[in-house]
Amino acid sequence: MGESGGEPIRVMLAKIGLDGHDRGVKVVARTLRDAGMEVIYTGLHRSPEQVLEAAVQEDVDVLGVSLLSGAHLPIFTRIFELIDAMPDRPGFAIVAGGVMPDEDEETLKKMGVAEVLGQDTTPETIVERIRELAAAGEEAR
Repeated sequence: MGESGGEPIRVMLAKIGLDGHDRGVKVVARTLRDAGMEVIYTGLHRSPEQVLEAAVQEDVDVLGVSLLSGAHLPIFTRIFELIDAMPDRPGFAIVAGGVMPDEDEETLKKMGVAEVLGQDTTPETIVERIRELAAAGEEAR
């Protein structure tokens, strides 16, 4: 999996909860596709359970969760509770994107979020970080 293996990096982008704003995640999806990655977008109003099940089934390298609702801490808490309950921990990196207070970045990373890419992150930086996270995941396998 991933670019070094000849296959494109697989990224799933998700909107969890009641947040109905998806313009930003669609721009990110297009940016990643233009960079040669395979992108799966789950659509709006998904549950953490639905998103994790889909990410495992799709065998993604990176799961990006886009949030603008202010519910990022409880949503990521739930995601990592579900992951901790899995018999086999999935091998994908989890990225938080969207609008979140800067002071919550450290808390999210302590939970297990690999990267926080806020609203001001450039497309080039997003592509670079996703490539780095996918490569690190491949090396760990």
